[in-house]
Amino acid sequence: MKIEWAPADVPLDRRLQTLVTGIFTLFFFSLPLTSFALVALFLFYGGLVIRTLVVIYTVYIVVDHKRNYSALDGNGFMWNRTNPLYNVYRNYFPVSLVKTADLPPNKNYIIASFPHGILGTGICINMGLEISHWLKLFPQVRPKVGTLDQHFVIPFLRDLLRWWGLVSVSKASLNYYLTKSNDPKDPTNRDGFTSNAVAILVGGAQEALDSHPGQYIITLKNRKGFVKMAIRTGSAIVPSISFGEVDIFDQVDNPPDSLLRRLQTLVKKITGISPLIPVGRGFFNYTFGFVPYRRPIVQVVGAPIEVVQSAQPDTDYVDKIHAKVVAAVEQLFEQHKKKYTANAAKTKLVIN
Repeated sequence: MKIEWAPADVPLDRRLQTLVTGIFTLFFFSLPLTSFALVALFLFYGGLVIRTLVVIYTVYIVVDHKRNYSALDGNGFMWNRTNPLYNVYRNYFPVSLVKTADLPPNKNYIIASFPHGILGTGICINMGLEISHWLKLFPQVRPKVGTLDQHFVIPFLRDLLRWWGLVSVSKASLNYYLTKSNDPKDPTNRDGFTSNAVAILVGGAQEALDSHPGQYIITLKNRKGFVKMAIRTGSAIVPSISFGEVDIFDQVDNPPDSLLRRLQTLVKKITGISPLIPVGRGFFNYTFGFVPYRRPIVQVVGAPIEVVQSAQPDTDYVDKIHAKVVAAVEQLFEQHKKKYTANAAKTKLVIN
C-alpha cells in the first residue's frame, strides 16, 4: 500500500485542527472503556477515601438515573458547549448548519436526524459541543442530542455527556424533555429559553453499519417509535439531513451477507452498539488512521411537521405522520443534494 504523506508546508492552523480532531476522535471512541478503566484504577490503587468516594459516586449516579433519567435542565455549562477549542474541532471539517424554516420557541421538537454515520459528528457538534451557530439560527430553543440510555450509568462518562447536552433516548427521558413547559414565566425557563429540541439519530446502530462514503443509506421504514413519542407529547417533528456525514470515515467492507456483518449484528443485538472498524487518515498521512477525513458536513434543518397530541396514538395516525416524515426527508435530500454533495446525479437516498 502506497502511503500518501501530508505535505510539510501545511499551515499551522490546519495542523492544530488535525491534532484537536484526532484527540477528540480518539477520546469519543474510547470514552466508555476509559471510564470503566478509571473506575477500576481508583478502586484497585486508590486509598480508602478515594475508593469510598468512587463507590458513593457510582451508587449516586445509578439512583439518580432511575429517579430522573440523569436529566439536566437548561443548556448546562455554556463554557462547555461553546468555546474556542470546540470551534477548532468544528472548523476542521468544517461543520455548518443551514436553516430552512423557523422553529418557534412556543413548543418542543424532535429533530429526526439522518444519516447516523460512524459517530454522528455533525449533529453532535451543532447541537451538543459547539452550539453557537444553533443559538443564532434558532433563538430560545435549547439543543439536545439523544444517545444510548446505558451511557448514563457509567461513571465519568455520564457527566461528560450531560455537560455536552446529550440526553438519554429512553421513553421516560424523552417524555421529560418534550413535555417541559414553554411558558416564559415557568421557573425552568429562567435562562431565557422556552423550547427543547431533542435530536434523535433515528437509524441508530443499524444505520451506522451501512455508513460508507457517498452512500446515503438510512434506516427509517420501520422506525415509528419517535413518531409515537411526538404524538404523545405534542412535539413537532423536524427532519434533518447531515450532508457529508458519511464521507468523513470509511469502514472495513461489511456487506450484509458477510461474516463481519453477521458478527456486528450479533453484538448490536446484545449491547445496542455496533462494533465498527472505522477507516480514516493519520496525523501526517492521508492513507490510514483513525482521524476523520477533512470533508465538509452540512446539517440542513427542515420545516416542522405538526402533530395532534394524543396519549394513545392511533395506529393509522402514526402511519400517516410517519409517511409525512419519509416524504419530507426525501424532499429535503433531493432539494439540497446538488449543493452539498460532490456527485449529485449519482447520489441517491436509500431508505431501508
